[in-house]
Parts: sequence; structure tokens; C-alpha cells
Amino acid sequence: MIRSPRLAQSVAAVTAGAGWTWLSQQPPSRTEPWLRRNYRDREVSLLLGPAVAAGTVAGIAAAVPGPRRGPLVAVTTAAVVGGYDDRYGDSHARGLGGHFRALSQGQVTTGMVKLVSIVSAAALASRMHRKAPVDVALGTILIAGSANLVNLFDLRPGRAAKVSLLAASVLRRTGDRPARCAAAVAAGAALAALPLDVREQAMLGDCGAGTLGAALGTSLAMRKSRLTRLIAATGVVGLTLASERVSFSSVIDSHPVLRRLDELGRPGPGEPSRPGGRPAPA
Repeated sequence: MIRSPRLAQSVAAVTAGAGWTWLSQQPPSRTEPWLRRNYRDREVSLLLGPAVAAGTVAGIAAAVPGPRRGPLVAVTTAAVVGGYDDRYGDSHARGLGGHFRALSQGQVTTGMVKLVSIVSAAALASRMHRKAPVDVALGTILIAGSANLVNLFDLRPGRAAKVSLLAASVLRRTGDRPARCAAAVAAGAALAALPLDVREQAMLGDCGAGTLGAALGTSLAMRKSRLTRLIAATGVVGLTLASERVSFSSVIDSHPVLRRLDELGRPGPGEPSRPGGRPAPA
């Protein structure tokens, strides 16, 4: 089997779509704990996240050439701890600063558990790929930082999926085949999620957004050029620090073009969504 970006994207998209179909048809006793209210107080399901995670893991396992243990460690950890945070998370601590402040007061938040887990997995995955300390550090920043960044965009319907799809479309055109395939996996999973996400039928949550970000970070970490990885890591760190002071939503809302792209595909104020992603009655 020839592993290619096209195959990687197809496997991820098909698996994510099938995963959502199966998860959304489970009995209410299993799906209702995953229902949440979004920013417009509409009920949506967080089960899209596990479906996207399944697609991402399947895409990497089936279609990314070369050693796959590192990428699988990174995306699987992001999926598991993201799902844990979605299901049991406490929302009073926001941003990296909020979680560190809570820790300084003796409280370990689910967000802190997620942060430590993803950073550790990113470091391990990077160490599996390259041995030089500087390369391990860059890979850790790219994988863990990208997982966090995509999650920061998951504040409006479809936003994180759109950002992931755009970034993946760029990354899959550059680099060698393993890096392009990893980006294509993120593209396929995001493409499968976008219609449900943007129509407010479901949301990625920490599980889906973190997994997509980890896949994008893995694609960046696979680049052969250390300079390219350094520039990308600088951008990831810069955006992360900026997010502690500036709201991405405020920036997007204040720019007409960005606002139009951000709102593209969403239901209007009076248009009903389908609660929890369940089919509307005929």
C-alpha cells in the first residue's frame, strides 16, 4: 500500500464520519452526559471530539509512512486527556495563567492534568523522532503548543475546524511525505467535523480540537529543516502568549473579513439547530 496524503485524508474523514454516526446513535443514557450549552445557549454534543480523535488516530496508523509510534502517542494522549477534560472538567480556571494560579493555591485542575499530559507525550513523541535536545524541545513546543492553540479557537461553531483545515491545507503541500500525510490526516478529520460543528449540531471540545492541533504540530515537528521548525515554534509560542492578553474572538469580530469567514455557514439568530446532533424530526 502506498501511503499518501490523499489516502491519509480519506481514512481520517471516513473514520471520523463513521465514528460520529455510531456515537450519536447511542442510547440517551450514554449521549446525554456529553451534551453542553454553547455560547448561544444551544444544546450541542461533545461526542464529535471522540469521533474526530478516532479519525485522526486511524489516519495516522493507516496512512502516515515511516515510524508512527511518536505521532500516535501524541494524538492519542491529546484525545484521551481532552475527552477527560470535556467530561469531567472544571471551567473556573481559564488559560495557562488560570491553571497555574489555581495550582499555586493548591488546586490541580483538569486543565493542568491535560497540560502536563500533553507536554509529556509531546516530549516523548519528539524524542522518538529525533535525539538532539534542541530538536526534542522544538518538537515538544510544536505538538503541545499547537494542541493548545487549536483548542483556544474552539469558542465559536466551526472556528477550530476552519483554522485546522486551513493550516492543514497549507502544510500538506510542503515538506516530505510523512509530514504532508500527517497534515492531510488533520485536514480529513476537520473536513468531516466542519458541517456538524458550524451548524451547531455538535462541537469539537477539548478532545477534538486538541487532537487536530496535535496532528498539525506533529506535521510541523516532522519537517527536516530545523530553521523551519524554529520559526514555527516561535509563532506558536507568540500566539500562545498573546492569547493570555488578547481575546482571539475580539480580534476576529473587529475585522470584517475575518468576521465574515468566521460566521460563514452558521445558523442565523432565529434558525434552529438540531440539539445534540440528533436528526430533526421529519
